[in-house]
Amino acid sequence: MLRHEFQPGRLIAGLFLTLTAVLYAGDAGGAWETPWFVVIPVVTGGLCLAGSVSAVTGLIRRHKRSDAREPRTESPT
Repeated sequence: MLRHEFQPGRLIAGLFLTLTAVLYAGDAGGAWETPWFVVIPVVTGGLCLAGSVSAVTGLIRRHKRSDAREPRTESPT
């Protein structure tokens, strides 16, 4: 049994923020050179993608809830 709902939007946001941290950690460790402005498109793109995924997830869950509440009636054919 799950303790909470799976929220893919938060997962995507966390992945992109972790990617940003890895980029800067690699730069700080001397593994590669990361320009300072790289964080802007990575974080902005990740948050936009996470917001879109959250909106779609909310619509799907709302649709499933409304389907579960409506009694199904068969039309006579």
